[in-house]
Amino acid sequence: SIANDVTIFPGSTIAGSTVIESNAVIGPRTTLIDCKVECCATVLESYCSGAVIGESASVGPFSYLRPGTKLGKDSRAGAFVEMKNAQVGEGSKVPHLSYVGDATIGEGTNIGAATVFVNYDGAEKHHTTVGDHVRIGSDSMLVAPVTIGDGAYTAAGSVITEDVPAGAMGVARAKQRNVIGWVLRKRSGSKSAEAASASDKKKG
Repeated sequence: SIANDVTIFPGSTIAGSTVIESNAVIGPRTTLIDCKVECCATVLESYCSGAVIGESASVGPFSYLRPGTKLGKDSRAGAFVEMKNAQVGEGSKVPHLSYVGDATIGEGTNIGAATVFVNYDGAEKHHTTVGDHVRIGSDSMLVAPVTIGDGAYTAAGSVITEDVPAGAMGVARAKQRNVIGWVLRKRSGSKSAEAASASDKKKG
């Protein structure tokens, strides 16, 4: 069913038991199958199946919401985000380039770009819980089962395999080591080696 004052742009498909509430904006080029889209939500160029998109939530472009996904009020699933069996709290954002599977995310939390909720160990699926007002650094891997406490942070590039207590910073990455001269020794004659050599001469 489609309420009054809904905008549906060209190229969109509404199928199954989908319900769209008033003042929602759908499309262009969006597919909704067995979804609920609440008042004032926006779904732009995305594919959604079995999802609940909360009041004033924003989806897309190019999001993929799979069954069991529930976006809270004012939340966001941004560009190239895939979600499955994920509960996202009010005001929380997953802005871009992330996979969120088998997860609960609290309120006011931000998931940094390229974060992956690692939910499958090759045999079973596991759950990740992220609390309220958490900041997940870009390119983090959250290896389930794991819990990130309220107000916690994770450092960019971390592979989180243990719980992070409330208010803590989880850091799980090796210290950077620069192997000086590696390109000149191992890739002699390459364009990279030529560029490195020229750079050394400029400094000299």
